[in-house]
Amino acid sequence: MNTEMVALNLNPTLLVSAAVIGLIIMLILIIKFKIQAMISILIGAISIGLIAGMPVDYIITAVNDGIGNTLKGIALLVGLGSMFGAILEISGGAQTLAVTMVKWFGDKKAAWALGITGLVIAMPVFFDAGLIILIPLAFSLAKRTKRSSLFYVIPLLAGLAVGHAFIPPTPGPILVSTMLGVDLGFVMIVGIFCGIFAMIVAGPVWGAICGKNYNIPVPEHVSNQEDFDESKLPNFWVIVGIILIPLLLIILDSVTGVIPALGFLQPVFGFLGEPFVALLIATVAAMLILGLRHGYTTSELEKVMTKSLEPTGLILLVTACGGVLRYVLQYSGLGDVIGNAVASMSLPIVVLAFIVAALVRICVGSSTVAMTMAAGIIAAIPGISELSPLYLACTTAAIAGGATVCSQFNDSGFWLVKSLVGMDEKTTLKTWTVMETLVGGTGFLVALVISFFA
Repeated sequence: MNTEMVALNLNPTLLVSAAVIGLIIMLILIIKFKIQAMISILIGAISIGLIAGMPVDYIITAVNDGIGNTLKGIALLVGLGSMFGAILEISGGAQTLAVTMVKWFGDKKAAWALGITGLVIAMPVFFDAGLIILIPLAFSLAKRTKRSSLFYVIPLLAGLAVGHAFIPPTPGPILVSTMLGVDLGFVMIVGIFCGIFAMIVAGPVWGAICGKNYNIPVPEHVSNQEDFDESKLPNFWVIVGIILIPLLLIILDSVTGVIPALGFLQPVFGFLGEPFVALLIATVAAMLILGLRHGYTTSELEKVMTKSLEPTGLILLVTACGGVLRYVLQYSGLGDVIGNAVASMSLPIVVLAFIVAALVRICVGSSTVAMTMAAGIIAAIPGISELSPLYLACTTAAIAGGATVCSQFNDSGFWLVKSLVGMDEKTTLKTWTVMETLVGGTGFLVALVISFFA
C-alpha cells in the first residue's frame, strides 16, 4: 500500500460517529487525564479508524504515511530554524533589533517599535525565548517613562504572537502548509499581510488601551537592572540582512515561478529558494557572522545549536501524529463526508479552517495541537489540493488565526505571561487573552478578504 490508497466507502453515519468519539477521547485524554498530546492524538486517530471499521492494514498504513509524509516536509525546517534562532539569541541580535527600533521611533512610539521587533524576532526564535529575551527592554521603557508596563509589554507580546503564528520559518505555518501542500512563498506573503494588521490592532492600539486601564508596575526583580550595554551588541543591518535571507529566497522562488518575464531565474531560485536550502544558508551565515566573528568557538556554537534542538522533538512528534489523524480521516472516507457537508453548508473552507482550529484551541489550549488537528481535518477534504496556492495560503493563515485565539488557563503561554509581567489571573484574561483573540481574529479576517481574490 502507499499514499495513493483509495479511500474506503464506509457507512457515513458510522464514520461521523467514529470521528466524534475519537475526538472526544483525544480531548478527554489531554484535558482530563493530562496525557501527553502526541499519545492522545495517536490514540484518538487509531480509535477513529477502529470504530469506523477500517481494516487494520489501512490503519497501519495511515499511521506510517501520516508520520512519514508529514515529517519529510518539516523536520529539516524545524531543526534548522531552531539552530538559526539560537544563534540569533546568544549573539544579542534580538536585543540589537529592539534597541535600534526604539531609538528610531522614540519613547512616544516605542510601542510600535516593540511590536515590529517582536514580529520579526518570533519568526526564527521560539515565542517563549523571544519573550524572555526582550521583555526587560519593555520594562526598562516603562520605568523610564513612568507608564504601566502593559503599554509596552502588550505590543511586544502581540508582535511575538503574530510572528509565531503566521510567518514561516516558525514551525506552526510550516506544518500547516506542509499538510495542505501549499507553496511556502505564498504562505509568507499572506502571513506578512495578516501579521501586519494583526500586530497593529492587537499591539500598539490594544496596548495603549491596556496601559491606560491597568497600571501594572515594573516587577521588582527587574526594576534595579542596568540597561543593555549596546557597545557589545551586533550591527543592526547585519541582523536584518541575515533574517531576511530565507524570507527573500523563498519568496523569490515563488515569484519567479509565476511571472513569465522572470522565468529565466527560476532554475537558480528554484534551488536557493527551496525552504531547507534557504534556511541552511541563513544558519551558516549566522554561524559565521554572529557566531565566529563575535568570539564564539565552533565547539561553543555546536553546544548551543545542539541544545536548541531539544524542544523540536516534541513539536515534530505532535505534528507527525496530526498527520496520522489526517490520513486516517482521508483513508476512511471521512474526508469525503466532511467535504460534502461543507459543500452543502456553502461554508468557505477558510472559514471552516478558522472555526475548527479555534474550537480545538479553546478545548486543548495548545496552539500547536490546534494547528495540527485542524490542518489534518482540512487536508482530508477532497479537492483541497486543486485550490489555488493563494487560497491555500489564506487557509493556512486562517488555521493559524484560529489556533491563536482565546488563550486561557489551559495554555502554558497564559501562565508564562502572567508570571513574567506580574499580573493576577483576572487581569491576564482581560489583557493577554483579549490580545491573543485580536491577533487571531484580525489575521483571519485579513486572510478571508484576500481569499475573495484567490
